Amino acid sequence: MPRPLLWLLIAAPTVLLIAFFTQFLMEDDSQQVRRGAVRTSGEAQIGGPFELIDQTGTPVTHETYSGKLMLIYFGYTYCPDACPFSLQIMAAAMDQLSADERARIQPILISFDPERDTVEQMARYVSSPAFPDGLVGLTGTEEQIAAAARAYRVVYQRAEDAGSGDYLMDHSSFIYLMDGDGVFVDVFRPGADPVEVATRLQDFLEENPG
Repeated sequence: MPRPLLWLLIAAPTVLLIAFFTQFLMEDDSQQVRRGAVRTSGEAQIGGPFELIDQTGTPVTHETYSGKLMLIYFGYTYCPDACPFSLQIMAAAMDQLSADERARIQPILISFDPERDTVEQMARYVSSPAFPDGLVGLTGTEEQIAAAARAYRVVYQRAEDAGSGDYLMDHSSFIYLMDGDGVFVDVFRPGADPVEVATRLQDFLEENPG
């Protein structure tokens, strides 16, 4: 059964995303933008070590996934639109790959809402059939998450709802592609075309057969 894509539920990028994107581009004047992804000709200062906990309660680090490409998205399970939409883009892209290609890629969701995104909540969320097969959900302490977010230049901020007492998280919404050594390869913008994401993944896998 085809995975649902919530194409019509996503609003235009917010000012927060624009601010993040501007900050990202400041790193290298030679960066080039194309539809679906932001690619750099220099070495981008994105990514780094992290220490978190997966949806089974097991402590993990960036080295846990050594040897595999990582597709990393920062979000939270109570997100009403951007997060599930981005994860469905990731799923739609990976559905276009062969089984051998998919086996070389680890999709990852890192939560920046540890107050609600417990290990149990992450386990329920990442098991959704709408998301990539094998999606790993990572959470941790506020300090651990903040360190990972800084490494990936992720912007997020709690937004209280005075009426309900509940809250949402304002955040940037990019999918990061890291190589088997945890080195930055590419980043896909909000609303990226799954076909272009899949093509980029296949191109990298072909260029790096090992």
